[in-house]
Amino acid sequence: MSFTEVDEDTKAVSVKDEAVDINPLLEKRLLRKLDRVLLPLFTAIFILNFIDRYVCFELQSDTCIEKDLGLVGYEYNIALTIFYISFTLFEIPSNLALKRFGSVWLAFIVTAFGVITIGSAFTHNFTGLVVTRVLLGAVEGGTGPGLTYILARYYRRSELVLRVGVVLGLTSTFAGAFGGLLASGLLSIPDIGGVTSWRKIFLVEGIITSGFGLLCFLIIPDDPQRSSLLSEDEKLLAIARITADQVVSTGGRKERTSLRLVLRAFNFNTTLCAICFLMLNISLQGLSLFMPTVVATPTVESQLRTVPPYVVGAAWVVINTYYSYRVKQRGLLIFISVLLMVAGYAIFVGTKNSHARYAACFLAIAGGSSTMPMFVAWGTDNAAPDTVRAVTTAIIPSIGALGSIIAVWTYLPMDAPDYHEGNSLNLATGSAVCVLALVGVLYIKWENRKRERGERDYRLEGLTAGEIEQLGYLHPRYRYQA
Repeated sequence: MSFTEVDEDTKAVSVKDEAVDINPLLEKRLLRKLDRVLLPLFTAIFILNFIDRYVCFELQSDTCIEKDLGLVGYEYNIALTIFYISFTLFEIPSNLALKRFGSVWLAFIVTAFGVITIGSAFTHNFTGLVVTRVLLGAVEGGTGPGLTYILARYYRRSELVLRVGVVLGLTSTFAGAFGGLLASGLLSIPDIGGVTSWRKIFLVEGIITSGFGLLCFLIIPDDPQRSSLLSEDEKLLAIARITADQVVSTGGRKERTSLRLVLRAFNFNTTLCAICFLMLNISLQGLSLFMPTVVATPTVESQLRTVPPYVVGAAWVVINTYYSYRVKQRGLLIFISVLLMVAGYAIFVGTKNSHARYAACFLAIAGGSSTMPMFVAWGTDNAAPDTVRAVTTAIIPSIGALGSIIAVWTYLPMDAPDYHEGNSLNLATGSAVCVLALVGVLYIKWENRKRERGERDYRLEGLTAGEIEQLGYLHPRYRYQA
């Protein structure tokens, strides 16, 4: 038997029992509704976030911006580095704020990074560039983790990998395919008053993002308990679905955030996923610098030649994450994808033939595009309770963002056009990720077997009901997703 309770102050609906019957047909209908609404909306949000970073990275090779701002030496590299440091530092606090305030926080940071992007169009020196990059990193850092966290509040553990793959994986390939082309198009439009050259890119993108951010205050769905997206019956079903994935039912309630739970997120699984994300991110960012030398043709044609590898990458994201969702496997499919990336970078290092290198771009992009969101999903799959999940979805990309900093300093102009050092580094890190993915699978199988033998049952001794509820992934009946 089960019953429900409605908080009249917050209109939050919660389920007050573990034994809730879930009608498969109604669940399938709810899942389709969530996919139709959440996936396009969240993909659009992250595209706006990602294109700004991608275009800014590409502008490193634009001598015009360095001349306009009077930059010398490595000052542009320094500005990019500071952006990613700020990006890293604010991801966890942002997700904890999202847990506390709800989706209004996500709408706020989307609006904020749009406004700051507009401000970037009016910088005139190195100091202004650094200030806008710091502020932009602070607000943009919370976007990806925030979207993942909200998805984890609506989808079961087994369903999450496909949805995260669509939102995070397709976004990176879309930005890679069309970000540079969009920048080229914006550069070709007439000047807007005193806003010329590269400034037009930031101004137009900032206006679009700000407008969309304001719209997000109205359209981003809140937690399933309060979401205006769902009817009362759908709210109950959504909560029951998530409750069915929990070892100890919380009825959709979020536990109080504590330092103990925050620190518990820094476990073996999360750390492994974060380190792998970091190493893969070096490849993702570095490739945006290396590809122009591979497709060295006139500007528009060059941008068009970058599209096919990203289209193939997008297809592989969908295929790989869908299959991972169907077979309920993460680590082994990550291993296979990273092997593609390793093969691509082996070709980059081993030959200077332009045709071979162009073919290698397909392998490197396909391998990297799907595995990064899969590492986020893998870590989130194995994170509980809610505070640990909120922090985990931020830890992995925040530590992973350090890979962007490394890419800034390993793909230097003095190593162009072959970027032998950067490509060799990516070959080594890709090989290391293959090994770590297998280590992660073996660890999870080992730990799950120990729990099946009852060797973790001692963790329940002497605990209160509230303490047992907060054990999360440490609970003896919790099983990790391999």
